[in-house]
Amino acid sequence: MKVVEVVEFILLGLTNSRCLEIFLFMFLVIAYFLILLGNITVITITLVDHCLQTPMYYFLRNFALLEITFTSTFIPNTLYSLLTERKTISLPGCFLQMLLFFYLGTCTFFHVAAMSFDRYVAICRPLHYTTIMNSRFCLQLVLACWAVSFLLMFPPTIMIVQLPFCGPNVMNHFYCDTSLLLQLSCTDTGFIEELMLIVIIIIIPGTLIITAISYGCIIVTILHIPSSTGRKKAFSTCSAHLMVVMIFYSTSIYRYIRPAQRGGQHSDKVLSFFFSVVTQMLNPYIYSLRNNQVKQALKGSMLKAFSIVKG
Repeated sequence: MKVVEVVEFILLGLTNSRCLEIFLFMFLVIAYFLILLGNITVITITLVDHCLQTPMYYFLRNFALLEITFTSTFIPNTLYSLLTERKTISLPGCFLQMLLFFYLGTCTFFHVAAMSFDRYVAICRPLHYTTIMNSRFCLQLVLACWAVSFLLMFPPTIMIVQLPFCGPNVMNHFYCDTSLLLQLSCTDTGFIEELMLIVIIIIIPGTLIITAISYGCIIVTILHIPSSTGRKKAFSTCSAHLMVVMIFYSTSIYRYIRPAQRGGQHSDKVLSFFFSVVTQMLNPYIYSLRNNQVKQALKGSMLKAFSIVKG
């Protein structure tokens, strides 16, 4: 019997209901617009305002760029699928989406850890902050995030790309998911699955430990602030950051650390939607745009632009 190689995959998407698809299309359009608007605003304001030329905003600017590229790997394709009801994606397109999604997603975990370390130094070691977080070290930290992510994700991704796919070609997801791709391969993928699990354990729990220790030290330091107003203000910022981190990590851990479900489950898609869309939509507004310094800089830039247009 002749084996027919798969040339495309069918992504079932988030739902089978056309009414829900229309609702999800509208929600994703709004979410993607907010992601782009929030992150482009963060990038622009931190570049043009001299008061925001600090390590914290350097990391936030890179994080904003990362969020734009990460969400752009799958949201436009998902929107096109919801609008046209076209569920197919080519084999090369699927591999490219998988590679970019998991590479940029891995970078996100390392950037969150880097930002938490920056906040730890700023709050717990304020006298040494400018010495430790100098421009050279910040650049090295950001480059390390990108480089380590590439080194971790490249070997298993190349192995997956070289796998044979003979059918079926139906994937119960809204993007090309690694675990589902492995299930669809017509050869033994045991070694790759074990390698992927090791990589994911290094990425998710590894960065979570750094983030948890940093925020733990920050909370202890905040508790020792003599002023109740100062403690309240610090906890307000810290609690917002922790909320986003908890959602991001809890959904990611449950989705990728537990054993993969054959064929994909609806809960997997919901969890993936939360950490890949909802948290990305919240991040620029939680981390940056609610910051008083950013608000003042944004207000000043808007007033300056308005005066130029008016004059």
